[in-house]
Amino acid sequence: MQRDAQEDPAIFPDALHARRLVDRKLVKQTVMTSVYGVTYIGAREQIKRRLKERKSSLDDDELFGASCYAAKVTLTALEEMFQGARNIMKWLCDGAKVIASENQPVRWTTPLGLPVVQPYRKLGRHIVSQNFTSDVDIAGETNKVMAKRQRIAFFPNFVHSLGGTHMMMTAVACKKEGLNFAGVHDSYWMHACDVDRMNRILREKFVEL
Repeated sequence: MQRDAQEDPAIFPDALHARRLVDRKLVKQTVMTSVYGVTYIGAREQIKRRLKERKSSLDDDELFGASCYAAKVTLTALEEMFQGARNIMKWLCDGAKVIASENQPVRWTTPLGLPVVQPYRKLGRHIVSQNFTSDVDIAGETNKVMAKRQRIAFFPNFVHSLGGTHMMMTAVACKKEGLNFAGVHDSYWMHACDVDRMNRILREKFVEL
């Protein structure tokens, strides 16, 4: 941001505003959701919300410009830092695109054997004729898949399925050791006296996964 502000006068205001406001909290949501395929527009809105929360002195135009700039810089930095992960993401999304182009839903099986099928199909309308009343217009799914949704949703859904698999593996292992386990998403809970044992188990299961 400092380099851009100094070398490119055209974007100096946006770079300057973003540089003054950027910190870990500003970009945390964008960084965390990048693994789920957050788009530029999504990143921009995330950062814009964080800036609004701070009640800065920026007007609407300045806020929008700073959000656009910070989103662009953040996503570019992620691509540079995590090239391997981004390449894997692209490969999976490209595969989903090919599958959807054949009018097939993307499907896979988790390491625990759970079959997953993405349900995204185009909606259609069906007219049901009735003898004594007016026809009924019913909306419902068709046999055609939503190709774009199948592609965009695959990577985050796939990652979530692995997260769920890891939680289940950890929960089963904790039960075998007589530990009380609870969790939501990626937050695992345990009695304080058993946290060290849980830490060992969840790492062992992550390696196993």
